[in-house]
Amino acid sequence: MAVYFYKVDDPYGCFSNFSPHGIHLLGKDWPTVEHYYQAQKFAGTSEEGVIPLIYAAPTPVLAAALGRDPKRTLRPDWQEAKYYIMREAVLIKFLTHKDIQATLLATGSEAIVENSATDYYWGCGADKTGQNHLGRILMSVREEIRQRLAQE
Repeated sequence: MAVYFYKVDDPYGCFSNFSPHGIHLLGKDWPTVEHYYQAQKFAGTSEEGVIPLIYAAPTPVLAAALGRDPKRTLRPDWQEAKYYIMREAVLIKFLTHKDIQATLLATGSEAIVENSATDYYWGCGADKTGQNHLGRILMSVREEIRQRLAQE
């Protein structure tokens, strides 16, 4: 049986990028994966001025809104880089927070699916035909952590 997640307050809500589990990347303590991910859209661009605003956003919802502003120009390699940026952030999140790492590992070998009705790239979409890249990243991170633990 697959493990579905979406909202932070739902079961498995810790799998959401909006969950209140900070990460340390690029020399900063980011409040959430969402804050970090949205900020990276503008690294090295003329829009870099928005990065401190995203970093300081009081909620991941606001960080996402700032990062999704269609008037802003994304870094030219964003389509190629976004998956790897997300995976790095998710891996750091689950290596940092042992409580949610245990939740992730407890999913065994179940499929993990971001149950987003509107996102067909990161989630499964309304009709469940989406690419579910966030779920795939979580499954990949789960396996990587298992391998690391086996080597300790």
